[in-house]
Amino acid sequence: MFDVEKIRKDFPILNREVNGKPLVYFDNAATSQTPIAVIESIVDYYSNYNANIHRGVHTLSQEATNAFEKARQKIQKHFNAKESYEIILTSGTTHGINLVASGFSSILEKGDEIIVSALEHHSNIVPWQMLCEKTGALLKVIPMTPKGELDITAYDELLSSNTKLVFVNHVSNALGTINPIKEIIDKAHQYGAAVLIDGAQATPHIKPDVQELDCEFYTCSAHKICGPTGVGMIYGKEEWLNKLPPYQGGGEMISEVTFEKTTYADLPHKFEAGTPNIAGVIAFGVALDYMNQIGFDQIESYEQELLKYATKKLLEIDDIVIYGTSENKAAVISFNFEGIHPYDIGSIIDKLGIAVRTGHHCAQPIMDYYKIPGTIRASFAFYNTKKEIDHFIEALLRAKAMLS
Repeated sequence: MFDVEKIRKDFPILNREVNGKPLVYFDNAATSQTPIAVIESIVDYYSNYNANIHRGVHTLSQEATNAFEKARQKIQKHFNAKESYEIILTSGTTHGINLVASGFSSILEKGDEIIVSALEHHSNIVPWQMLCEKTGALLKVIPMTPKGELDITAYDELLSSNTKLVFVNHVSNALGTINPIKEIIDKAHQYGAAVLIDGAQATPHIKPDVQELDCEFYTCSAHKICGPTGVGMIYGKEEWLNKLPPYQGGGEMISEVTFEKTTYADLPHKFEAGTPNIAGVIAFGVALDYMNQIGFDQIESYEQELLKYATKKLLEIDDIVIYGTSENKAAVISFNFEGIHPYDIGSIIDKLGIAVRTGHHCAQPIMDYYKIPGTIRASFAFYNTKKEIDHFIEALLRAKAMLS
């Protein structure tokens, strides 16, 4: 049985009040909340075996190294990577994307083409624009439809023998659309192109299998998956990680250094220069343990129940416009009241203890497509409840009455 009230006890922050009201946290797409087990793992590291990794023969260093590499193995298992060294530990999704973009700067040539989708977060647009400026490659865009889905027919027409790399998010952070990434990957492979999947918004809801997907790269952030901020990972197929040059130079990523020449370490260390966020990586592994213990099938099923309930309740309110109406959605709703700026609604319901996100959600091209300044985004997690949604609806009605 899925016991949400029992689960909520694992999250201390859910007990607090905001502006004298019980917190209703519906900004999970920005960052999830953190369970006690993850918090305790961070405290345990700094309390009992705080030391640098891979470099010391002393006991604390060995204990820290073992815990760090055990976390890598947990991440490998969770995403079903073939080898643990195909998991590169990063500061987050943006780091992972930039790592690949930097590497492709030595591979792409003028006239090569790379494809992005219209549904991307800015972090999966800007690095590729910078890459095109450096290399002379051409950036092409898969258009979106009014429902907030990708136009796959148009994607077919964009692909060619010049296509070298395709990058698309698994789930849209702004609309919640779950993209048909397996189809996108398979079509790209017909032209010999590599594919990078931005999994930041998918991984809280879905358990990806990178071998089944057959993508070249898959990246995500721990703080979306009940882990700490400043930590993430990128999976890369071994052959591609060996092709790409190091992203950063420094300690840990070297084999030998002389003033004449430096040789680089084997995977994964080639891409992990400097001292990492050791406690954060360990906590990342604990967060995955926690969510797997609950079960991603149960998480997805419960969140879909919340999504349907909230959508139904919202559509009962006059003058509501929902953006992103794909039948295949994660637990995210973006909407507006006609004639009311989303910021004004967000500010008022914050006074009533409701946390949502307002603005363009780092997805400005989507807002330009709909010709709006932004949306109100409510994003749900497995620790949210229908009762919280009812409070949310009441707050929206009060805000609407004040601003109409």
